[in-house]
Amino acid sequence: MASPSPPLRTPVRRLIGYARVSTEEQATDAQVDELRAAGCHIVHTEHGSGASRVRPVLTRLLREISAGDVLVVVRLDRLARSVSHLLVVIEHLEERKAHFRSLHDPIDTSTPQGMFSLQVLGAVAQLERALIAERTKAGMKAAMARGKLPGNPGLRERRPEAIRAASAARHKVYVGDLIASASTWLPIVQRMRPQHNWDDVVRVLNHRGQNWTVEKLRRAVHRLVSEKMAEPELIQRAPRRPPEDRLMTLVAGIAIADPDLSLRDIAAQLERMRERAPRGGRQWAASSVKALLDRARRLGLVVPQPRDV
Repeated sequence: MASPSPPLRTPVRRLIGYARVSTEEQATDAQVDELRAAGCHIVHTEHGSGASRVRPVLTRLLREISAGDVLVVVRLDRLARSVSHLLVVIEHLEERKAHFRSLHDPIDTSTPQGMFSLQVLGAVAQLERALIAERTKAGMKAAMARGKLPGNPGLRERRPEAIRAASAARHKVYVGDLIASASTWLPIVQRMRPQHNWDDVVRVLNHRGQNWTVEKLRRAVHRLVSEKMAEPELIQRAPRRPPEDRLMTLVAGIAIADPDLSLRDIAAQLERMRERAPRGGRQWAASSVKALLDRARRLGLVVPQPRDV
């Protein structure tokens, strides 16, 4: 008589805490204690203003959180600087199949009641954006009626302190935008650089629906490295290879960016990218893809083995 098969194990849902205070003088102890009492065995802490977009600890946490995990905070204002920012964070968690919970607010995206509260917050955020736009237009109209020009007077007069302040503000916003979007492009850069040149990385990213140029991507990676939010190795010079190796590095880059692709998937992607096969035709055979991947491995590139090999 066959022995009964063991019961399937339900994946353990991890509760991951996030605690934030605005200044170095403040302490996260009270938040950490409350998060641990709620069952969080892992608690990440961060010092930074709630209005700041630059939150390296939160960004890394959102990039590394796994399906089924629950991100827990004591209150909503510890996580997001606005309702719209909160919705962006929760949308990212949903893409990762993770959940969010606030201990002192009726938000728990793993429950129907929590999802309803989230929909109410979405409506509030839409109203908030409309009111801000309306107030901005009214203020500009009133200023122009009094003979004032829109914009920063210091910039119009080319005052050095105003130019420096504007430059610092642009830098802060740019870095914040990079951090907010890093989860969609930085992992691929990390898998491909510096073994592959920037052109190949850009081609792979853009084929996945993004919009990069070599100059924009290099600038973005250099900036994250300078902010110590990415590894310095990413900006090292790629090894020089003969021009005939371009197809090999491109195929290897596609396989590295998405290890789950089969040989036929890679061939179909090359055809959509309008790349000619080694013999000049438009149709790619799985054997041609395999030959290029084998060649890449012989040259020392760490390339995943497609699942149909």
